Amino acid sequence: MRNTRGALIGGAAILVSAAFFLVPFAFIFLTASMSTDQSSNLSFGLPDHFLLLDNLKQVIEARDYMILTAFLNSILITVVSVTALVVLGAMVAYVLQRRASRWNPVINLVILAGLIVPPAVVPTIYVLQKTHLFKTLEGLMLVEIAYGLPFCVLLFRAFISTIPRELDQAAMIDGAGPLRIFFRVIFPILRSVIVTVVVLQTVFVYNDFQNPLYFLPGDEHPTVQLTLFNFKSQFITQYNLLFADILLVTIPPLIMFIFLNRKIVEGMAAGAVKG
Repeated sequence: MRNTRGALIGGAAILVSAAFFLVPFAFIFLTASMSTDQSSNLSFGLPDHFLLLDNLKQVIEARDYMILTAFLNSILITVVSVTALVVLGAMVAYVLQRRASRWNPVINLVILAGLIVPPAVVPTIYVLQKTHLFKTLEGLMLVEIAYGLPFCVLLFRAFISTIPRELDQAAMIDGAGPLRIFFRVIFPILRSVIVTVVVLQTVFVYNDFQNPLYFLPGDEHPTVQLTLFNFKSQFITQYNLLFADILLVTIPPLIMFIFLNRKIVEGMAAGAVKG
């Protein structure tokens, strides 16, 4: 009886969760398949004429194929930022976990402040302007790395705390230096948490709208999220093309999340209990 009750509750929870995720996606898909006139009503219904392919074609061709350039920029920003977050986050976490010093409380406070304190846009723009990195892809990459590093350090540190120190000592006895110990011994063990960081930060950086809007304005270096402005203005909005653009932008991270969902859970749970 208890097992049946639990199965019913679990099934109901799955249905409710699926509704929360699938209903918005269905609305986006159906609106992206409508004509401009029908989509202006923003009604949840079937399109009179299925125009998804035509709308996607218009989105791709809009403003001299801007979305293709935006995809390249977003992929470049994401790959560089996530790679730096993985390497730097793991290295910082390893040092903090293995080498205790009187500065550790201060460093921990700074890391927590990076998670709690809201980002300051105006001072960041001032710093980027003084370093000639404002409105550049490199400047945006540094911003993404700075904003994502505290979370990555905490996640890596929780996992590294479960790795026995005897591995470090054995490698040191064999004559390995600090860098060799980290990259040849510790870093391969971090595979599960690395996958978690890669997936979570890839989705965050790729879907970031605010930072490119503030730190990468203009049409010179568009990102996929900023292409939504191509179909929305003060007086008119082409909702069918806007939602078609959203559909294109959503597909890559959605596919990655579906295939790597199990790895994300494993990485998040890996450092939850110390060995």
